[in-house]
Amino acid sequence: MTIKIGFVGMTHLGLVSSLCAAEKGFDVVCFDLDHQLIEDIAQGRLPISEPRLIEVLGNNREKVILTSNADGLSDCNLIYVSPDIATNDKGDSDLSAIDQLLDLVFSASTPDTVIVVLSQVPPGYVRSKKLNKRKLFYQVETLIFGQAVHRALNPERYIVGCADPYLPLPPQYLEFLEAHDCEILKMRYESAELAKISINMFLVASVTTANTLAELCEQIGADWHEIVPALRLDRRIGPYAYLNPGLGISGGNLERDLATFKSYAKKKYTEYGVVDAWIQNSEHRKSWLSKKLSEIRLTKAHPSTVAVLGLTYKENTHSVKNSPAIKFLRSISGLKIKAYDPAASFDVVPNHIQRVLNIEDALDGADVLIVATAWPEFKNISIDQLVNNMSGRVIIDPYRILSEVQLRAKGFEYYSLGVGDYYELNK
Repeated sequence: MTIKIGFVGMTHLGLVSSLCAAEKGFDVVCFDLDHQLIEDIAQGRLPISEPRLIEVLGNNREKVILTSNADGLSDCNLIYVSPDIATNDKGDSDLSAIDQLLDLVFSASTPDTVIVVLSQVPPGYVRSKKLNKRKLFYQVETLIFGQAVHRALNPERYIVGCADPYLPLPPQYLEFLEAHDCEILKMRYESAELAKISINMFLVASVTTANTLAELCEQIGADWHEIVPALRLDRRIGPYAYLNPGLGISGGNLERDLATFKSYAKKKYTEYGVVDAWIQNSEHRKSWLSKKLSEIRLTKAHPSTVAVLGLTYKENTHSVKNSPAIKFLRSISGLKIKAYDPAASFDVVPNHIQRVLNIEDALDGADVLIVATAWPEFKNISIDQLVNNMSGRVIIDPYRILSEVQLRAKGFEYYSLGVGDYYELNK
């Protein structure tokens, strides 16, 4: 069976998913109500930053129809409704955009068209939208910013929510899913909607546990990174467990799932105290950069100029939503701050921050270097660059991008997450 797949909503999720479907050999219709956005994509001006995405578009341009006319969806056998779901600072979802697009898809398609909600929605949403005899499914999205193309092309599994999980999937939907050669897990709508929240809650639990233990390591002279291999060899934890310490939960997606869970727990009178603890721990860890710089200013140095590398909430994305780096910059005063990021827009930093165009300008004359985001290009900074360009000798590198051993050999003070001062212990 030859199928044509429509993707409705060309924000991060829909754009990546549609172009990767074309990469798998399918004919794709990319639809968005925003005509200018469609025109920009057609010209190769993508609204998001993802490794390999522009390459995938270039390789498959003949398989992709870009349109802002809903009539272009009429001959699609399978349509994914895939806009990003906006959230506020508390993680509350705004479902108005997907409501509008889902109504449009119902009108533009035939009763035989398979419609799949790909956007993350709260439990109960898809069943509330089910129309008699319409083939409506929910598919759990597994997009990770910075790894979106790889994960779309190589999914771990597909989780599919169905009105009746005991019935077979329609052939056109099954053809697309089976092209990815992974396990397909069918379940009722509500289970699939909660599955995504469940995945992210387990991730938050791991992150919070790692952060809690890493903080104690910093205070007692232990090194969390020496402990991690022992945990990975424990079968109850495993080699793929997320054990890296970080600067709290950010980006919006995890925060949304915690907010959704709490909302349902309150309505249904189930217990959610652990979620409050996770949120509290996240806010606590987001202040790590500020606390560390304050300690340095008070006890070890009196810096006047600070270089900050990285503004996005993580590497390989343009998003700064709930970014620890931005929170840090808003909390600092009385210092000259120079900031560089390869993807974040220029208007994200406070007015008192000097935004520079490259790493060299940020380092020039800096007393302290803070590597706030783990961008791969920062790994290429040489020790000679730091020695020759910086005025001071203090490095705050939470994610261990640079070499502590080499830096200390050149007389730098070095601070990272989860590492106590071994050198102080051995004096």
